[in-house]
Amino acid sequence: MHPKLRTGIGAAALVAVSVATTAVVLPPATAQSPATTPAPQLVQGLPDFTALVSQVGPAVVNIDATTEARPARAGAYPDEDQIPEIFRRFFGPGGMPFPMPDGPRGRGPGVSQGSGFIISGDGYVLTNHHVIDGADEVTVKLSDSREFNAKVVGSDEKSDVALLKIDAKGLPALRLGDSHQLRPGQWVVAIGSPFGLDHSVTAGIVSAIGRSSQFTGQQYVPFIQTDVAINRGNSGGPLLNTRGEVVGINSQIFSNSGGYMGVSFAIPIDLAMNVVNQLKDTGKVQYGMIGVGLQEITRELAGAMGLSDTRGALVRNVTPGSPGDKAGLQAGDVIRSVDGRAINASSELPPVIGAMPPGTRVKLGVLRDGKTRNIEVTLAPLDESLLAGGDADADAGPAPDRAAPAPTASNPLGLVVKPLDAATRDKLGIEAGRGVAITRIEGAGARRLGLAPGDVIVKVGTSFVGSPAELDAALRGARPGQTLMLLVNRGGNAAFVAVEVPMR
Repeated sequence: MHPKLRTGIGAAALVAVSVATTAVVLPPATAQSPATTPAPQLVQGLPDFTALVSQVGPAVVNIDATTEARPARAGAYPDEDQIPEIFRRFFGPGGMPFPMPDGPRGRGPGVSQGSGFIISGDGYVLTNHHVIDGADEVTVKLSDSREFNAKVVGSDEKSDVALLKIDAKGLPALRLGDSHQLRPGQWVVAIGSPFGLDHSVTAGIVSAIGRSSQFTGQQYVPFIQTDVAINRGNSGGPLLNTRGEVVGINSQIFSNSGGYMGVSFAIPIDLAMNVVNQLKDTGKVQYGMIGVGLQEITRELAGAMGLSDTRGALVRNVTPGSPGDKAGLQAGDVIRSVDGRAINASSELPPVIGAMPPGTRVKLGVLRDGKTRNIEVTLAPLDESLLAGGDADADAGPAPDRAAPAPTASNPLGLVVKPLDAATRDKLGIEAGRGVAITRIEGAGARRLGLAPGDVIVKVGTSFVGSPAELDAALRGARPGQTLMLLVNRGGNAAFVAVEVPMR
């Protein structure tokens, strides 16, 4: 989910108070007195980018991706006027993140435009995957008006990076910077061809680093967020620091109209070059995988787990046979570090793990039952089939016998449950002896949480439950007003929810 940012302006009023005829005299407010020594100037003038643009401009190229008529591809990014209203509402009034619609999407014949930049004098060019995806022919146009047919060396959808090769020598190439050195507030420059306007220059500052976008299939990219004006046609162009070094590839905007609204995202050049090297060597890109499902730790969940804060990535499920399973990770574990690097939110973990090659051995700092432990995991190649959720329409088994008398809830949450049969456990990926299916909800608190008949409760707090009696015992043992953490499986997808035990 994307939190809405709000700003508020509060007004402070000074009130003079008198009691009878005696005036109340307040001492001078020394905190509001002018400083005797002026603060140092933190910003010196405005930058002039003319020398930078003159030097790096020749290495920025235009890319035309020609597509023949074909049916639209499933999962292709739509134009802004094709984005269903329900998705706009889901992402909120601030809009939604999506790659600029520069590249082919299979609607019909035509030429779509994007940007790119030369990374070596012998003709290697970087751009976005979505710029050239599905193209039958890719043309690279240099700043001196020369045009070349480009070969797609390789392209990776997860990182949105594509590597092209043109048959030319002695080309101007951009110098690569270190995106790890970027800090919010630093000046950055973008050069590209928005709306086909060649070599347009825009500038701004780095707004944030390490942003995650889980809604475009790019959860492995720690995006650079900027306020540099980016529009369609800018995709694939360079984001440069004030030394003229490439620190990112412009890739996405955050918008509810399809146009620039003050927020844009770039792929860090360090990650992009890792992709480039793999594409050159093997023609494909591999990502490391632990094999766990994650969720954010809300304040309510932190309270239920006895945590003092919401830092870390909460493990909601562990894929059987995965590296995490073999290493002993469990649902309910909180991963707070990887090789000593702090993990403050669940969105931070996939980019860190994905950037490591399979076979890498990492040490995870894990919080379990209030105690910190180190767990070593050997990463496996990413296998999305192992991470896919179950059938979204799956239920918890056959409907209850309509002729039988309806049972009533025997726990403070008002949950009526039944045991799971073996076939349902196999379908949902739940181990034998675990899980009870909700058949009816009598408690208002559980309904407000969104629990529904068919959901399967696997765990209450740190205890697994495998029968209605075990669930009732676990819930009746809780104090009124206590917040409990339930592990709920819906259609094969598990997540923790926090629920408060009602006062009796």
